Amino acid sequence: MRKLVIVNGPNNNFYGIRNKGQYGNQLYADLVEELKEYGATLGFEVESFQSNGEGALIDYFQSLYYEAEKTGKKIPMVLNPGAYTHYSYALMDALESVHTLVPAIEVHMSNIQGRDNFRHISVTAAECLGQVSGMGKTSYKMAMFAFKQLEEEGNL
Repeated sequence: MRKLVIVNGPNNNFYGIRNKGQYGNQLYADLVEELKEYGATLGFEVESFQSNGEGALIDYFQSLYYEAEKTGKKIPMVLNPGAYTHYSYALMDALESVHTLVPAIEVHMSNIQGRDNFRHISVTAAECLGQVSGMGKTSYKMAMFAFKQLEEEGNL
């Protein structure tokens, strides 16, 4: 079973608490469990990681790179960078550094194009295979499904 990681940035651990109109009522831990179960149906062993700190996220990306290098298997990453999406050149650089072994798809539960103007720009998406937004928790599932398709096509 291939490993797939779900990585969440700042404040995403407050799903079900913060701005329920935007992010829904489901608590973060329950969402992660649901995504792990969904991943298993696709043949993925799902690991999750969340941090409110930029440095911890970068350290995690780099640890995934070394793991993939050691095992000889790419590790797909479903990434919700939270607010770092819009201004973290450090995360963008880290994604660029690891993308050959840790390809990422950026996700957002809300439609970032329909929100504040500053949210319309993602500096991190340029270093990802693609972006899914505005579909609630289904955004995560769509990215996971896309990785399954890429795997089946021999592109992962």
